[in-house]
Amino acid sequence: MGKLVSTIFVTLDGVYQAPGGPQEDTRDGFEHGGWSFPYGDDDFGAFITEVFDRAGAFLLGRRTYDIFASYWPKVTDPGDPVAGRLNALPKYVASTTLTDPGWAGTTVVGGDLAKEVTALKESTDGELQMHGSGALAQSLLALDLVDTLHLLSFPVVLGTGRRFFADGAVPTAFRHTGGRVTAAGVSLQTYALEGRPRYGSYELPDNG
Repeated sequence: MGKLVSTIFVTLDGVYQAPGGPQEDTRDGFEHGGWSFPYGDDDFGAFITEVFDRAGAFLLGRRTYDIFASYWPKVTDPGDPVAGRLNALPKYVASTTLTDPGWAGTTVVGGDLAKEVTALKESTDGELQMHGSGALAQSLLALDLVDTLHLLSFPVVLGTGRRFFADGAVPTAFRHTGGRVTAAGVSLQTYALEGRPRYGSYELPDNG
């Protein structure tokens, strides 16, 4: 059975919206698209290559799928560490409206998300990877279906935008399994999901 692995870019104030370009996601009048670009150094590229090397298949939200499908099929170098995987491996897009995906190797999944994603994990040899796809990742975290979270925190604060861990998120505990910081200051941290948080108190016991 494969693992569901989510890789998400966030700012220091938790925004995940439109990291890759100004027009990527302008919902709610968002004007800060492309905020991750200045930090894409060699260290960052090496980490992304490591992640994609472990991919067995991809699960994407509709918005991320459309962004990827407009660009990566045009990168035809099979040696490209990202395009080579994305173009060759199975891709699944969670959508209730997409009926005829144009990107080769794409299957649309809809209906009972928990049931379908569980089946995809069981049938995937290696990692079933989500990249971006913030709303989908939020839904699958709430269903306890994500096994590993790569949380990439960029040293920038935007003040507006859609936040990954928004109000109402299901309380969840994580276990840190590895990480490093790039030369440009991006914190690359990996977590395994541990279930629900545990609680306690720093108050000294009352011994009477």
